Amino acid sequence: MTAKGKITHHWQLDVYKLSVEAGMRLFELSKKFPREEMYSLTDQVSRSSRSVSCHISEGWRRRRYEAAFCDKLNGSESEAAETQTWIEYAVRCDYITAKEGRELHKSYDHIMGKLVNMQNNPEVWLLNNPRTRA
Repeated sequence: MTAKGKITHHWQLDVYKLSVEAGMRLFELSKKFPREEMYSLTDQVSRSSRSVSCHISEGWRRRRYEAAFCDKLNGSESEAAETQTWIEYAVRCDYITAKEGRELHKSYDHIMGKLVNMQNNPEVWLLNNPRTRA
C-alpha cells in the first residue's frame, strides 16, 4: 500500500514490484548467456519474465470485471511458471549458477503465491466493490 494506504496504480503493488525486480535480475544474468542462445533461451526467458509484470498491469486496468481481472492474474501466474522452466534450463546449461537459479525460482514462487492470493480474493481489488482498496 501507499503512504496513504490506498493503491491507485499497478506499479504500487508489491507483486508488480517483485516481478519487475526478478525480471531485471534475469535480464542482467542473461547478458552472459552464449550468443547462440540469443534467439532461443535468452529471448524466451526475457519474454516470459517481462510478461509477468505486463499481465499484472493489464489485470489492474480490468478491475471492473472479476473474470477479466482474474484471467490476467492467471496469465501472469502462467508466465511466472514458464520463467521458472527457463531458469531450470539456464542452470542445467551452466549459464547461471545453481544458487542463482534457486534464488530466482524462489522469487517466482513468492510472486505466484501473491498472484494466487489475489485471484482467490479478487473482491478486495475490484473497482465496483465497496470494500475495495483501490
